[in-house]
Amino acid sequence: MKLTWLGHSCFRVEYDDYAIVLDPYAPGSVPGLAPLDVEADEVLCSHEHGDHGYRAAVRLRPARRPSPFSVTRVASAHDDRGGSLRGPNTVHVLEAGGVRAAHLGDLGCLLNEAQARAIGPLDALMLPVGGHYTIDARQARAVADLLAPRTVLPMHYRTEAFGFDVLAPLEECLPHFDNVLRLDENSLSLVPGMPRQTVVLAYRP
Repeated sequence: MKLTWLGHSCFRVEYDDYAIVLDPYAPGSVPGLAPLDVEADEVLCSHEHGDHGYRAAVRLRPARRPSPFSVTRVASAHDDRGGSLRGPNTVHVLEAGGVRAAHLGDLGCLLNEAQARAIGPLDALMLPVGGHYTIDARQARAVADLLAPRTVLPMHYRTEAFGFDVLAPLEECLPHFDNVLRLDENSLSLVPGMPRQTVVLAYRP
């Protein structure tokens, strides 16, 4: 399974030449990010805000064959008040080839034990860390400790080049995590049994 970070919370997940794009953002919705230019077989969105639910950004391939992915959806909230402020949020768990990866979308609160059981064991966790609209880095670490993935991929943060001003910068988030590996590329290939690590992918417009 190959994970490619396209900026903000948008990932392209590919297995056996089948691709799913998660949380595509609209042009101009995230400061500093170029409009998306991506092709896939399927689009999944955690919620319908413009920086996560802009399906029109993805060019869908003609239907070719059934998806090799098993997809589990786990209901959660975009805030710490049961969704009353910002609405619901859907966690997506993708499984293919013996590898399981979860995308937490704009999770705005800690997960409970029932949600953690529904998500299950993970090889990779795409985890918001920037706070304000989502959990912050301290809470994100607690979620990572609960879910215990082999690889954590931080998302939804700010750098000097991109991101909302209200989000915490990446450099303030990383001290909350262990075994940080910075890659000079935007993709990571997952295989079963990877070492426990936090991987920061590069943004490549």
